[in-house]
Amino acid sequence: FTPFGVVLFTYDATLSGATASKYVCLEHELNILDTLHAVAHAYKGGCESLAPRLGMSAAVLRSKVNPNTDTHKATLMDAVSISEMADDDRVLEAWARERGYALVKIPNVDSCTDQAIVEMMGKAWSTHGEVGNEIVKTLEDGRVEEREVERVEKSIFTHAQVLFSIAARLRGMAE
Repeated sequence: FTPFGVVLFTYDATLSGATASKYVCLEHELNILDTLHAVAHAYKGGCESLAPRLGMSAAVLRSKVNPNTDTHKATLMDAVSISEMADDDRVLEAWARERGYALVKIPNVDSCTDQAIVEMMGKAWSTHGEVGNEIVKTLEDGRVEEREVERVEKSIFTHAQVLFSIAARLRGMAE
């Protein structure tokens, strides 16, 4: 666990002698700079609305988040500020993905009950089955295609999120 409320984890890319993709597939394959550009422009009102809140002009912000501009470069603090102001974790997810990690948000566990744990266990069994189904579908024709591996990785990531959620909820119940 990290002080930022997320868990980063990797997986062994050579399980059972088979080579798997280095990255856990999230929703898209944008790099960090493309993602920062998307986050800034997706902010309600776009760069024109976001820039003043960051203490800069819209033109400067547009230049900083444009991956094709050499005149202005976004700093790490710019990326953090933009992400925080936009309440958008896509930059963090893209960075984690590029480094070979998957990002899992730790749920708020202030009011967790035994019933919530039972419900999460049901979800874990369901997502575990989805992993198995995706693997069976991937192997049934004797060929493994990239898009199939991406589906398997996505189902594994979803299952891992549920498991981390259970752990966080149990931690929240600890006395």
